[in-house]
Amino acid sequence: MTEQAFNRPGPAVVGRQEWLKARRDLLAEEKKLTEQRDELSRRRRGMPWVRIDKPYRFEGPDGELSLGDLFAGRSQLIVYHLMFHPDWEWACKSCSFWADHFDGMVPHLAARDTAFAAISRAPLAKLKRQAERLGWRFPWVSARGEDFNADFGVSFPPDDDGGAYNYAPREGTDYAGAVELPGFSVFVRDPKSGAVFHSYSTYGRGIELMNSAYSALDLTPAGRNEEGLAHTMSWVRLHDDYAA
Repeated sequence: MTEQAFNRPGPAVVGRQEWLKARRDLLAEEKKLTEQRDELSRRRRGMPWVRIDKPYRFEGPDGELSLGDLFAGRSQLIVYHLMFHPDWEWACKSCSFWADHFDGMVPHLAARDTAFAAISRAPLAKLKRQAERLGWRFPWVSARGEDFNADFGVSFPPDDDGGAYNYAPREGTDYAGAVELPGFSVFVRDPKSGAVFHSYSTYGRGIELMNSAYSALDLTPAGRNEEGLAHTMSWVRLHDDYAA
């Protein structure tokens, strides 16, 4: 693992001045991307909302919860659709890679009037077992028996290639046949009426912005180093399995 950066064709080794010129050229492109991202964020904030009228119910550590309860008194809620089918013993290891990043951000989101929760279809006992194993503390509730994850395009019947994921048909794609897929959804709650609205969801590679380990690897010469793998995330493990 320590030789990853040297086991691939690399750029030339140059003097400091030539390096500075290359870095400034790249910085100009990075600034363009930052400006484009700022504009996309502005447009995202301006997306229309859809009122949620379905009375979804979830099971949490302290009992039954509504979607409105997950706001914990705040006006915004970010939900991670964490892949955990009721029949699985453990959650998806790639989703768990994302979930390892959540605990640190929860208090900062709360300071900006935003709550966070992960929602899975597995029973609460399995969620508790995995959270205890990996040391997770973020809110994580069970939607077992509910339509929530299906309604938001991340859970599908077995042996069914139909339906859409990331706003496109799954048939003929890498997503065909999957019973669980990942995503983030954002909701807003009117503090006066209690009405809840859906403002945004993102799937596929749209969830990468929430994975800072990937962003850190993207800074390095070796990058994510996933070329040639059976699939891009086949290297990922539950974090306590790396030492095994």
